[in-house]
Amino acid sequence: MIVWLNGTHGVGKTTTGALLQRLIPDSRVLDAEKVGETLMDIAPGLPATDNFQHWPPWRPLVVETARRVLDYTGGTLVMPMTVLVEQYWREISSGLARHSIPVRHFVLHADQNTLRGRIARDTVLGPDSPFRLRYLAPYAEAARTWLHAEAEVVDTTRLSAAQAARRIAKAVGG
Repeated sequence: MIVWLNGTHGVGKTTTGALLQRLIPDSRVLDAEKVGETLMDIAPGLPATDNFQHWPPWRPLVVETARRVLDYTGGTLVMPMTVLVEQYWREISSGLARHSIPVRHFVLHADQNTLRGRIARDTVLGPDSPFRLRYLAPYAEAARTWLHAEAEVVDTTRLSAAQAARRIAKAVGG
């Protein structure tokens, strides 16, 4: 099984994913961003883009990587990764379905003020990360138009990452 943690940048997917992995027996974290980083390392580079998810190879490579890891290890993959383009989510989820891999899709949500506060206090990417701030509006649009209808929404506005992880673990039976 895959437990996919979606949501905008800065909502706590990576932190929650690490905590969730400890709560679900026989689970591992697979960060699909590493697939994008591999594509970014190709020299000479692929066509210019502001987001590696726009490169057509990224989506099937995420599917294939997850499939191969699950074939090798079994268990559960926890995948914290923002996907805000509906077509990209459809490609990934249908690709996983073709391999009979069940997916529990969760969206970590927080209100805009909470998100801005978390981004302002971030010690990893630095306060007020332009990268993270740039995705607040696209996240709000995706949430409004398709994303929240496609996933189980966990409102983290008033939850710690540990509380969100426990809630998700309980939902998946971990």
